[in-house]
Amino acid sequence: MHALEPAVCAALIKKSKSTVVLTGAGISTAAGIPDFRGPKGLYVTRRYDPELVFEIHNFHRMPEYFYEFTSDFADTVKDISPTFTHGFLARQEEAGLLEGVITQNIDILHQLAGSKNVLELHGSYRSATCQSCRKQLNELDYDWWIDSMKNSTRPPIVHCPACGGLLKPDIVFFGESVNAYGEAEAMVSGCDLLLVLGSSLNVTPASLLPYSTSATTVIVSRGNVMLPPDPQRFFVDEDLDIYFRKVAEHLN
Repeated sequence: MHALEPAVCAALIKKSKSTVVLTGAGISTAAGIPDFRGPKGLYVTRRYDPELVFEIHNFHRMPEYFYEFTSDFADTVKDISPTFTHGFLARQEEAGLLEGVITQNIDILHQLAGSKNVLELHGSYRSATCQSCRKQLNELDYDWWIDSMKNSTRPPIVHCPACGGLLKPDIVFFGESVNAYGEAEAMVSGCDLLLVLGSSLNVTPASLLPYSTSATTVIVSRGNVMLPPDPQRFFVDEDLDIYFRKVAEHLN
């Protein structure tokens, strides 16, 4: 495997005409959001079964199970701020050095940091759709979800304000197709620099995206990454914020 010094990474970003970023849970752990599947994740600490929480047929049968998870998740992230790396990516986009971000996360921290072109493969809580009348609610935040759950009857299921039907956040559940995968694949195949940040690449189809390009790929993530070595791939096993603070110094 090939390591990569921050100065070299900065030079690659400066040289690139089309940089694309793919992010996973690791970019948000420094903000205080535990990896769902990690030792301190909600799946483990609250004993949630992900197959039940995020399985679409189970959601329609027993939505209270998903909403119990949502109550914990929203309460965990409502006061959390984006990390240095989130902000770094937003600044690179603003400076014209970054084409866009593809994320597996549902925490909306990229948008809070100021990123504009964000493809949310797994959706997020920023919008929701009524399962009865199909009304869509947009520009939602965690405070809205928390207030809606508090004001609902127990269990804390959120209903459509228009018809009273079951409201589902626009999050991709098991049994549903991911969002905008074709667009994400096109972004990656057209880039000349791909940054994979905080992802172990063990969840499909996001894990397939790096195979869509022969461009230089820099993977910065703690632990094992499910991507084979290649002359154009550079693996950095380091804390994201520490690494990109160094990269930012060289860019400046």
